Amino acid sequence: MPTSTSEAVRVAVLADSDTRWKWGALTARRIAPSTSVELSGFLLRGRATPTARQLAEVGVSADELREVTGNEFLRAMRDGSYDIVVLALVGGGVQAMLHGLAALGQDRRPVVVTGYVGVVYEKLSDGLLLRHGADVVLANSRHDATRFRAVYEGVGADAGSVTEAALPFLGGAPYRPQEGRGTVVFAVQPSVPESRADRAYLLRRLVEHARLHPDREVLLKLRSKPGEHTTHLEEIPYQKLAEKLPGGLPPNFRPVYGNMGEVLDRTDLLVTVSSTAALEALHRRIPTAVLTDLGVREALGNHHFLGSGLLASWDRLDGGHRPTPDADWLSRQGVAAEGSYESAFDEARKRVAELLLVPRLPAIAPYYTPATAPGYLPGLLARHHLAPDGTPLAGAAPKAEATGVRRVVRDAVRQAARGAYRHGVQRVAPVIRRMGEL
Repeated sequence: MPTSTSEAVRVAVLADSDTRWKWGALTARRIAPSTSVELSGFLLRGRATPTARQLAEVGVSADELREVTGNEFLRAMRDGSYDIVVLALVGGGVQAMLHGLAALGQDRRPVVVTGYVGVVYEKLSDGLLLRHGADVVLANSRHDATRFRAVYEGVGADAGSVTEAALPFLGGAPYRPQEGRGTVVFAVQPSVPESRADRAYLLRRLVEHARLHPDREVLLKLRSKPGEHTTHLEEIPYQKLAEKLPGGLPPNFRPVYGNMGEVLDRTDLLVTVSSTAALEALHRRIPTAVLTDLGVREALGNHHFLGSGLLASWDRLDGGHRPTPDADWLSRQGVAAEGSYESAFDEARKRVAELLLVPRLPAIAPYYTPATAPGYLPGLLARHHLAPDGTPLAGAAPKAEATGVRRVVRDAVRQAARGAYRHGVQRVAPVIRRMGEL
């Protein structure tokens, strides 16, 4: 293990989507107690494995980056000598890797870190208990840290792993309005709202806003192109809905891709249902609105913004309203706090440094075990090709890495299978659901 801040810290980040890769890699660099970090990236093979375009858009580099299965990652952890492992996965993936790492039985194991990529507004208990067992469970704000500890203590689990930090991608220049500029950006979400009617409504209102204000540039900030997946499934892409809008699109309206930070550089009003982009904008003091048009509901996640002062409807925004955020709410969420952002990671950095100095870390001990959750855990682990004790299932042991022609053929088949899956999600599944509603 590194013994000084000048020694390189070896960090492995396992991520299952583009947004989680961004969170995991940036988190790794912020919490490593050294000025030198050797970052190895592992992308978990699955429906949301990021494409080359998505990785380029995220703009976060690594010393090496490769796609793996869960068992291939565990073999890399067994054969490597990593100081820190960041699990940037959905809860079930985190739990599986925790049991897999525990089953390796290493004398000197890495410090295991996990957390959430953004606003935590659903499945709080489920997601947290699936992350229990990591040495550090990062909370993105004081508000979240309090909630996280309450969940762990409520089931009698050790809450010592909960560590307050912040979202690692907040930053950028503070908002400076420019005379004559009035850029409105709607930050979309892949699965919020879900229905075609709701998504079409939001798109129509955005386009109507552009027509009402021809002097403003109105941008539809998209997360992924059709066929690509991100953290959540997007069955009904806004791009497809826009193609079918009657009357076409006004000249001051256009869809955009790219890094959210770069888009925010020219944003004068950020509008969303409940995207984490709202926190990015608020941190830079960009005027931000959280829509109430579809209600304030847990299913939409905008209930998270109760008390924020940001809730507003398109009618009010069309009329010129600009929400004023509540200062106390902002402070609890860890955004827009003067001079404290860089120090927000001090606690996590200190905790990781202390753990790195422990000669032999205790065995990883998740709350869920075959004894505490016999009807839940074995099935969850099996989905990741692990036995109830965390070892690879028979036939799931990783094989030697394919090379040459074999690798080209394998990758082509894998890409075709992924494309077929995405076609089924975006085309076939919605049709079947509509037929079932007849």
